[in-house]
Amino acid sequence: MAYKSDIEIAREAKKRPIQEIGEKLGISSDDLLPYGHDKAKVSQTFIDSVQGNENGKLILVTAINPTPAGEGKTTTTVGLGDGLNRIGKKAAICIREASLGPCFGMKGGAAGGGYAQVVPMEEMNLHFTGDFHAITSAHNLLSAMIDNHIYWGNECEIDLRRVVWRRVLDMNDRALRDVVTSLGGVANGFPRQAGFDITVASEVMACLCLALNLEDLQKRLGDIIVAYRRDRTPVYARDIKADGAMTVLLKDAMQPNLVQTLENNPAFVHGGPFANIAHGCNSVTATTTALKLADYVVTEAGFGADLGAEKFMNIKCRKAGIAPSVVVCVATVRAMKMNGGVAKADLGAENVDAVKKGCPNLGRHIENLKSFGVPVVVAINHFVTDTDAEIEAVKEYVREHGSEAILSQHWEFGSKGSEDLAKRVAEIADADMASFAPIYGDDMPLMEKIETIAKRIYRADDVLADKKIRNHLQEWESQGYGNLPICMAKTQYSFTTDPNRRGAPTGHSVPVREVRLAAGAGFVVVICGEIMTMPGLPRVPSAEQIMLNKDGQIEGLF
Repeated sequence: MAYKSDIEIAREAKKRPIQEIGEKLGISSDDLLPYGHDKAKVSQTFIDSVQGNENGKLILVTAINPTPAGEGKTTTTVGLGDGLNRIGKKAAICIREASLGPCFGMKGGAAGGGYAQVVPMEEMNLHFTGDFHAITSAHNLLSAMIDNHIYWGNECEIDLRRVVWRRVLDMNDRALRDVVTSLGGVANGFPRQAGFDITVASEVMACLCLALNLEDLQKRLGDIIVAYRRDRTPVYARDIKADGAMTVLLKDAMQPNLVQTLENNPAFVHGGPFANIAHGCNSVTATTTALKLADYVVTEAGFGADLGAEKFMNIKCRKAGIAPSVVVCVATVRAMKMNGGVAKADLGAENVDAVKKGCPNLGRHIENLKSFGVPVVVAINHFVTDTDAEIEAVKEYVREHGSEAILSQHWEFGSKGSEDLAKRVAEIADADMASFAPIYGDDMPLMEKIETIAKRIYRADDVLADKKIRNHLQEWESQGYGNLPICMAKTQYSFTTDPNRRGAPTGHSVPVREVRLAAGAGFVVVICGEIMTMPGLPRVPSAEQIMLNKDGQIEGLF
């Protein structure tokens, strides 16, 4: 049987005017700033006006380590949100915006799939409301002002060898990882080695996603460390008077975007840090606003639970003062088989033994999530090739690990296929069984925080960090940054730093290549293994298939 593509389904959506979607959450048309007919920003004035409301229940959707077989975390997030509305609950969805890098690279879009999508799909996966462009511009304005400050006399006495602020671009481009700037003579400034990260790894992105309001945003931007002097004292963005102009560029981007699902339910789509190189959650503003407007808020954290959920718990919840009532961990039979050693080409054939062999990856994620004091439900994202025996094997394994797995067919049937999952998740959330707590305290030394994540979440034996890295951490502690949480940059494909080690490996170490102090965002980035903060395009990028057809419609997005 042939199934319609995501983009074909999205084109057939019967969208409602965005004002009607806002009304479902009590947002009047006067408080919406429309971008066309089907998307709008929610005004800061309105956000301020609802802060006295009680919070709804927060539901986190995470997943096993991603595989080429597909897991469907965003699809499940959307399907669960639609399912909760279908059973009579007032629910909203909070997800991240899509980066152009993976859209034109290999991952594809970030709007869900099948009959569990957020629309307008094409616009969300491309320029949307321009938030990423604003973040890129604000980041690179700071870069320009640093070099300009040095050119016109260097009043702050910046040591050119210790400029730590890199430029950014919202595209995968490995050629820009390491560059030399200001070549060409005196008129172009002082040559120095520099580089680019992808926009989603920008500290400006993190500042916007963690800020409570514009005032908080400007403070965070001003706290960004851009360079060091010869005496190793830091130079901040506010020292070169960049924070005000950066905030101006981000004024509109700070306001959450409201769109809708295929079933016309409200969805906030705001912010876009990756979880493998950044903190992987949508904005605090979007989540906390949704919690004031809906009884249930379904949000996702990027990639597997070892990255996205860990950062959601230890960074976002800690800083925003929120906590999940229940966590949904997404898995697929296909991914279990791939973790069990089956090649992608053979995933369509029934193989119960491979399912059982691959389940330990899921089991470890369940254990890790429970260590935060939250109840865990496994959502088996259904594929049409799944057999009853394979599904039962996953359910039995999950039961043995003190949780429960529920089959969800939202991709094929929309909310009708996610009713069972929605009912159980709402029941658990309403029971208030969670006793959430991060896995490390603020007062723990930075190196111990890194070791705690590596040993408790990745099950590593040790963290390998040379004296230079340890000295950096100790120096930041002496400067008053020892209370910051840790943001691990690590491959998403494995609990280890080797992307090819699937399952639930033990007996490995976590090598730390670099550490970066993100004083504005309020965390320390720890770069492990060979992970890159500027990805490259694959041998055959998706961009080769994306084009306009004869009717002017976009083809190739997925």
